[in-house]
Amino acid sequence: MTLARLVTIGFGAGLMRPAPGTWGSAAAIAVGLVIDRYLGAPMLVVAALAATAAGLWACYVELKDRPGLDPGEIVIDEIAGQWIALAFPALAFWWRGWDDWMPYPGWVAAFVFFRLFDIWKPWFIGRADKRHDWLGVMLDDLFAGLCAGLAVIVAAGVAHGYLM
Repeated sequence: MTLARLVTIGFGAGLMRPAPGTWGSAAAIAVGLVIDRYLGAPMLVVAALAATAAGLWACYVELKDRPGLDPGEIVIDEIAGQWIALAFPALAFWWRGWDDWMPYPGWVAAFVFFRLFDIWKPWFIGRADKRHDWLGVMLDDLFAGLCAGLAVIVAAGVAHGYLM
């Protein structure tokens, strides 16, 4: 098995059934929380950027000669997108000095919003998904992660009375 293949399947998370994308997101949450807790929110951003770069490379290598395919076992896009979604509230809590890591409701909301945007695929997320190439495989989940991260921040603002 090549390194690109290992990266695209999230080192095995993509082989879990019945919903490999959800398993990839769940694995990303678990690892992301460890990064946030022990290395800090800025390192979660670095991890999200590294996963994005590795995912772009690996998807290109694995799918460049197979246009139109988005195999279900490819979950590096889910991992990168989920870490982007987690990075928004983690950085917000870190920047405000609220505890040394993001609390439970923040990461649950990041997971739920990411899965909703990834499944629903509204706006430009759906347009990226219609690319049917290696870049589209990555872009739809990266955009879903951005939308989910922003949704978590807005929801937190409403819950805490900042946006009312």
